[in-house]
Amino acid sequence: MSRQKNIILCPNADRDIGFSMSRRVCEMLEERGRRTVFCPMIEDNTASTATIHGFQATELDNELSSAEMIITFGGDGTILRAARAASDLGVPILGINMGGKGFIAELEVEDVELIRSVALGGYEIENRMMLDVEVNRGNETVCRDYALNDIVLRGDNKVIDLTLFGDGQRISKFSGDGTVIATPTGSTAYSMAAGGPIVEPSAQNIIVTPICAHVLETKSFVLVSDRRVSVEIGCKNNNPAYLSVDGGEQVRIQSGDIVNVYKSGRYTRLVRIANRSFYRKVSEKLGERA
Repeated sequence: MSRQKNIILCPNADRDIGFSMSRRVCEMLEERGRRTVFCPMIEDNTASTATIHGFQATELDNELSSAEMIITFGGDGTILRAARAASDLGVPILGINMGGKGFIAELEVEDVELIRSVALGGYEIENRMMLDVEVNRGNETVCRDYALNDIVLRGDNKVIDLTLFGDGQRISKFSGDGTVIATPTGSTAYSMAAGGPIVEPSAQNIIVTPICAHVLETKSFVLVSDRRVSVEIGCKNNNPAYLSVDGGEQVRIQSGDIVNVYKSGRYTRLVRIANRSFYRKVSEKLGERA
């Protein structure tokens, strides 16, 4: 008989204050015979192997190979960080929203009793598309990364020149603040704030949304998932430009660089137990009330 896998509790220390919600979920699961491990999101990582509020903390990367799932406590940013660690091994993630909008998170705090069904395997898995990105400078690839939400190219408070391509065919050319290249999961994040469309998160598309373009006709494009999107950084407005992936650390981009974005071979696997439709979630999160 195979050994039962662990459930990783992964709280954002700034959201789950004192890890009170983590403790509640831990008790629910352990009452039903499930073993949990505690891997908090702590920026300086100094307490990664310490005892914190009665929990013995450990490193997330060390626990993934023996994990059934990760339960995150925080906002969508906490899920994005967990997804970066979990996608290679395909470990599913269940998000409990203790942040802001929380579009990716499955549960709100008031839904936490549904965690009991996890112990009995009462959940489904939904695969979410991810994007790979590379920055080419001449004949050299200077940066590679991958995203669940989006890749953002933008200037440093000054306009930059961008030319967008799909499989080598020009989509648009403009000066502006930058562009967002998003997955359907990321369509409700920065892309939406920049005027992009809301796309069902289980879809397979690449959404390209200019940010404050200085051309009236420049619009968002929704592309099929096997399209290769390229962004060329122009030289006319030779201002500083930066790339960030899922809101992470910025990478300096130079005039003449080519940023290539395409569908990743990775997927983020999300746990579904709440039976709340995406349409209902959008209505609730964006303020519509019946």
